[in-house]
Amino acid sequence: MARSRALSPETLVVAAGRPERKPDAPLSVPITPASTFVAGGELEYGRFGNPTWAAFEDAVGALEGGRAVMYSSGMAAASAALSLVADGGAVVVPRHSYNGTLGLLAEAERRGRISVRAVDVTQPDALAAAAEGAAMVWIESPTNPALEVVDIAQVAAAARTRGALVVVDNTFATPLVQQPLALGADVVVHSATKLLAGHSDALAGVVVVADDATYGLLESYRRMHGAVPGSLEAYLATRGLRTLAVRFEKAQDNARRLVDALNAHPAVGAVGYPGFGTIVTFEPTGGAAAAHRVATSSRLVVPTTSLGGVESTWERRRRWAGEPETIPEALIRMSVGIEGYDDLWADVEAALGSA
Repeated sequence: MARSRALSPETLVVAAGRPERKPDAPLSVPITPASTFVAGGELEYGRFGNPTWAAFEDAVGALEGGRAVMYSSGMAAASAALSLVADGGAVVVPRHSYNGTLGLLAEAERRGRISVRAVDVTQPDALAAAAEGAAMVWIESPTNPALEVVDIAQVAAAARTRGALVVVDNTFATPLVQQPLALGADVVVHSATKLLAGHSDALAGVVVVADDATYGLLESYRRMHGAVPGSLEAYLATRGLRTLAVRFEKAQDNARRLVDALNAHPAVGAVGYPGFGTIVTFEPTGGAAAAHRVATSSRLVVPTTSLGGVESTWERRRRWAGEPETIPEALIRMSVGIEGYDDLWADVEAALGSA
């Protein structure tokens, strides 16, 4: 389904990427577990395409207003986006970014392929200055895990005047909140493992662009590097996408209520929330040891690193060696799920009491 201004994102998550409507057609695109296809058509071989991937790509492309390429994971999608930078190019990135992205960039820099300019994205002038002579400006908004919000349109305009490609990781906000291509970005990246799929049962990534030539480069990267999703994972991601709007609404409502309760709790210091979305951060008083006790004392909230599922999860982010040192030692990143709020808060409050 092509993107239509008449359809809201809440409708597109349900309607886009469906099979042709004809008698006895399936309502959803089925799983196609094929490694090869009969010659003479567009597919030919399992590394080149799959109808189950195409359904997810059509839906996400409609949501983001571009053409989507699905990959085997969020990191595969990030790697594909980074491949758009020629050898020797400079990449501007928020100093507070997903540590997998920072690790990917650091590895490429160690190999001499690119140079990295880490910036404080809360300083627009510094960000614009760093974009001078850069090949790519990579944005997260909100950032992970600091939850800093970036004015995408402003950054995109500044980067464009300097000839830099703008990539936006839209994993946290989702296209329900913002469509970066419409704000001037060139490339949108998602870890579809997270909110898009939403059930913690499939690894997937996706990149969306509006430019046909860039789409060709990204599709070729998938073929040549073998970063292909499985048909089962593509099916699960598409099925999860259908409930994105209702999941997001419930989880966001829980998050907003939790923010109010956390702000009023005597055992909590700083609370972070950008005003939208399903991710909350907070710092228990008592430092890293207290944060560790909180994150490992819950009965309902799952202590794990992932996010964006129907279940609430949390962790102390500085337990990871790759997390920037500017992230507070006691910071807990919580991905809020769709549980009943009273049950969720009772569990959080009990965990805070353990500290």
